Amino acid sequence: MAEVDLDAALWIIPSGKMKRSVGEKENGDAHMVPMPTQAVELLQEVQPITGHGRYVFPGQRDHDRPMSDNSVRSALYGLGFGKEQSWHGFRASARTMLVDQLDLDHLAIEANLAHAVKDSNGRSYNRTKYLSQRFDQVQQWADYLDRLRLGADGNERGWRAG
Repeated sequence: MAEVDLDAALWIIPSGKMKRSVGEKENGDAHMVPMPTQAVELLQEVQPITGHGRYVFPGQRDHDRPMSDNSVRSALYGLGFGKEQSWHGFRASARTMLVDQLDLDHLAIEANLAHAVKDSNGRSYNRTKYLSQRFDQVQQWADYLDRLRLGADGNERGWRAG
């Protein structure tokens, strides 16, 4: 778990592992992923089991490789999600709910998703990583998901369906 700093609640993904151009992979900044307290606690809980290896979730046959996409897909099926759901679908759902339900800043959300900031000047003038806001966002998101898990209706703004 060399990329994961549980004390700082931060996962630092080297640029070379990101979906970027060759030049950006070689010279780009690492992507910093803030973790909510729930994620840190979960990782601390599994650390005695997986903390000795290279990956938090190693492959079943080869512990020097990460868990495969098929393993994740099988887990989704086992949880009742059909072929209509994907990891990108979870990202899209989260992006939508972070704005619609929690009214959070879309620029910081985009930074959390490792998307380039879309503004009139692009990255030429706006190089902020929004790290403080992103820590706050991921904590609000995790708390929101906990409320849903515990039976809340998920309607943070108090809206009623039509």
